[in-house]
Amino acid sequence: MPHGLLSDIGVAVVAATACAILARALKQPLLLGYIAAGILVGPTEGFGWIAPENITPISELGLILLLFMVGLEIDLRKLRDAGAAVATAGVGQFALSVALGLLVMPLLAPSLVAGYGALYLAVSCAISSTMIVVKLLYDKSELDGLPGRLTLGILVFQDIWAILFLALQPELATPSVGVLALQLLKGSTVVAAALLSSRYLLPVLFRAMSTRPELLVLGALAWCFTLVLVSGALGLSKEMGALVAGVALSTFPYSLDVTAKVVSLRDFFITLFFVALGTQIVRPDVATIVTALLLSLWVVVSRLLTITPPLLLNRMGIRGAVVPAVNLAQISEFSLVICTLGVRLGHVGTPMLSTIVWTLAITSVLSTYAILHNHRLYLAVAPWLRRLGLRDDRSDDAERPRHGREIMFLGFHRQASSLLHELLQRDPALADRIAVVDFNPETREALARVGVSCIYGDVSHLDSLQHAEVDRAQVVISTITDSVLKGTDNHRLLRTVRGMNPTARVIVTADTWALARRLDNEGAAFVFIPRLMGVQQLADVVVAAVEGDVAVQRREVRALVTERREVLP
Repeated sequence: MPHGLLSDIGVAVVAATACAILARALKQPLLLGYIAAGILVGPTEGFGWIAPENITPISELGLILLLFMVGLEIDLRKLRDAGAAVATAGVGQFALSVALGLLVMPLLAPSLVAGYGALYLAVSCAISSTMIVVKLLYDKSELDGLPGRLTLGILVFQDIWAILFLALQPELATPSVGVLALQLLKGSTVVAAALLSSRYLLPVLFRAMSTRPELLVLGALAWCFTLVLVSGALGLSKEMGALVAGVALSTFPYSLDVTAKVVSLRDFFITLFFVALGTQIVRPDVATIVTALLLSLWVVVSRLLTITPPLLLNRMGIRGAVVPAVNLAQISEFSLVICTLGVRLGHVGTPMLSTIVWTLAITSVLSTYAILHNHRLYLAVAPWLRRLGLRDDRSDDAERPRHGREIMFLGFHRQASSLLHELLQRDPALADRIAVVDFNPETREALARVGVSCIYGDVSHLDSLQHAEVDRAQVVISTITDSVLKGTDNHRLLRTVRGMNPTARVIVTADTWALARRLDNEGAAFVFIPRLMGVQQLADVVVAAVEGDVAVQRREVRALVTERREVLP
């Protein structure tokens, strides 16, 4: 088969799609499917349908975008508010895991510990997968529970530890105190400059771009690659620059929308990255599989040893101490990143990378089922822990009150403003139960003054609606007519929201009778017709929708729409 950039990318994408479909059918992480596709089409153990050197350079973009988006998920304000329990577990888990790992790796993987091997193995086994954990906990609606919050807090600290290791990684070959100190100084300078920019410079730039969502995304990518280039010029890891760039934007109101817009681009390039990685995987021998199994066992044991005790000491209860350890019992994509860079820098060999890939595969498969049944595992372990004298110092079922966003406005214009005023006049407490999705910064500031949350996002994009968690709303409202909406319309919004959240009561707007009948037939809970109704009537409908059903109001509007025969449609 002739090789070329486009043909190799095409083969890689087709193979990755086929293997990902198989992985999904088997209920396994798609990441494993991508790696399997690389093994299948690569020259090392597969059919040799692609030349890795063609796709490897462009696949590195996926790695940069992945780390940029991981950074966008690290909210420094959440770290500040995390509390002693998460701070203790987050700081201690990585340090203790690496220390214990350095002691046990010569026993678990004696053929891989030469040189920097023990350190790479210990670090790789100390980091858990943000991608797998967050996705599974989100699907189970457990991110807001006590174990979910503790899990996310520890993941944030792990990502910060990874940043520090990435900063030091290029200089591990010459580990003099002076060189390491200089490298730390460079890394600290980049981080400080990024954070100062996020405080004083970036808000001005991004506010100017925020009224044009496509320009905002381009600006975010420009910021990412600026830090990538600066980090590379200073001799630091380019990947570290991407991660820091994301962290600097994580507290901005635009971060969710940037994530939503960049995710497709990231998914494409990260697919190529893992396919290229799979092409380097050598068929495992018995020793590699045995080593991967031993490392997988160590990951589970080390999580219980380094996460559960600190959380118990901080009185998080048995459930709050055990479930996070179960959730985090896998190694991370970061581990592949670190080992891939280690191979590139000559610190470790390809056998190390193959072992880590197989360890990731094993722990990802086991972790998928463990997270799905994490509370059953807790119930099995809890009696034994109680026999050891451990107590539930707090209610295991204690959960943070879910921040109600029962009512969600898609877009915010004059009709929405009048409706919001009417609702708050009737019940000021509704402010805590309302959220708005809009990309106008002035709207966001005005809503903040009345205590209403505004999520920066473009309602015409599905990813923006997903990140705004429209699927959790009870009542979703679009008060903007099709003539004002850009890139979408009320019919498309209705179908999108009902696809994401079938139980939501969706209120949409029509400026023609034909559209009103169509929206009613498509399942809208209520069709608002501005030429016929006022916001006071609409406010009655919203209150009824929050309290239960709007069947009566819907029948009234249906009768009106059916009977009217106006000159203009």
